[in-house]
Amino acid sequence: MRKPYNEKHNTFTEDSLVAKEPIKQFQSWFDVACQTPNILEANAMCLSTASKTGKPSARYVLLKGFDKEGFRFFTNYSSRKGIELEENPFAALTFYWEPLLKSVRIEGAVKKLPAEASDEYFQSRPRSSQIGALVSSQSQAISSRQVLVDDEEKLTKEYADEKIPIPRPDKWGGYVVIPEVIEFWQGQSTRIHDRIRFRRPASSEEPDGVLTHQGDEGWIYERLAP
Repeated sequence: MRKPYNEKHNTFTEDSLVAKEPIKQFQSWFDVACQTPNILEANAMCLSTASKTGKPSARYVLLKGFDKEGFRFFTNYSSRKGIELEENPFAALTFYWEPLLKSVRIEGAVKKLPAEASDEYFQSRPRSSQIGALVSSQSQAISSRQVLVDDEEKLTKEYADEKIPIPRPDKWGGYVVIPEVIEFWQGQSTRIHDRIRFRRPASSEEPDGVLTHQGDEGWIYERLAP
């Protein structure tokens, strides 16, 4: 299944960084991905979590905002990922934009967003999505799809009057991944891929200017072998 990579992709060097900190660099790559016609959901990301015993799991969710404070997404608190984040509040995110041969990996601690932020985002969603959040006890076993269909029909009738706001369920809300490591990967036809990693340094660590370099906003960065 090996396919030749497009030779037109430029190498990703330290000189081609948009900024010496990763959030602006992510913004640059994300903007390009959003403008690429055959990337349907540039904000799709693989969220990896682990249980308190270290057993990992992964699934795709949608990025719903980011800034220097972190990367935000929303989900069901009682789902497997919600339970794991409660037990072990660390996660990894992976973006892969295949037409661009670009990937970004993010690792960091996770915390819940304030209830006000979850309320605001929930009310901005289409009503069908709001009802879907009420219907689904995510990750729980159910007897058939008809259970979901019946509950959806019942709630659609209950909230038929669009003047009546649909309340955000207590089991649903937002998280923010606070980045400690952000790695940018640019694929190359030779498989000698480019990897530049930004990370928060240890308290006593000083960049040596050879392997590690001082970035902005307290970050350091380094090139990794592919």
